Amino acid sequence: MPMHDWTRTSAGTFHDFHNSWITHIKEALNDGLLPQPFYALGEQRAGDYGPDVLALKAADADLVEFAKSSETNGNMIAVEVSPPRVYKTQAAVDDIHFYLERQRAVTIRHTSGDRVIAMIEIVSPANRHSQKTLTDFADKVITCLQQGIHVVVIDPFPHGANDPEGIHDFIWRLMMAGEYTGLHGKPLTMVSYTAGRPITAWIEAYAVGDPLASMPLFLTRDHYIPLPLESTYELTWKGVPQRWKNVILGIGKASKGV
Repeated sequence: MPMHDWTRTSAGTFHDFHNSWITHIKEALNDGLLPQPFYALGEQRAGDYGPDVLALKAADADLVEFAKSSETNGNMIAVEVSPPRVYKTQAAVDDIHFYLERQRAVTIRHTSGDRVIAMIEIVSPANRHSQKTLTDFADKVITCLQQGIHVVVIDPFPHGANDPEGIHDFIWRLMMAGEYTGLHGKPLTMVSYTAGRPITAWIEAYAVGDPLASMPLFLTRDHYIPLPLESTYELTWKGVPQRWKNVILGIGKASKGV
């Protein structure tokens, strides 16, 4: 299933697709991909921010001991054994930890008391509506990393006027971690960020028509599971009304609508 050109349709249509995709990702994670005692919830509120998917773990689980146990790791993969296969990896500059410690912090909790481990965000047109909305999105990612929460950012849209090299470059510069130049002909990005020192970005560049790679969802800094983006995207696409499929595929003369 190739990535479609979502610039052809309305923000409302993508919003509906976005919500359904989040649900399928959550269901896939909870249907055996996340090892016990981890679990995922969709569209919960964490502190001042509302992520698309939270990956949570049970409050009584010891994360360090869990990561050491090969018998209970399930689908978890050790970076040392099998590093994620992505286009590029970037580590933040050495002094980024100094600056992050001095940024305004938001305490992120879940109402049940369980610890938030990772968050998955799918970029929407609203995130690029203005400089402020783009900065708010980047601030959310940076704050999560500051709190030790790993983040996956999936961007199915090309860059805008406020992020000419893409949203990862915008986040990376705002975090004072360095810069990123996009891959020519591959204007879309998926990035898995690992919290800790140094913050690391695992970057995949892709374009409309490309299949979606299985990005790493980190549960510890050194262990991840493959995030099933293509299979969940395909399930979501099946539920798109034919009228909007025609618009997205460029069939006929249907307009974007509202």
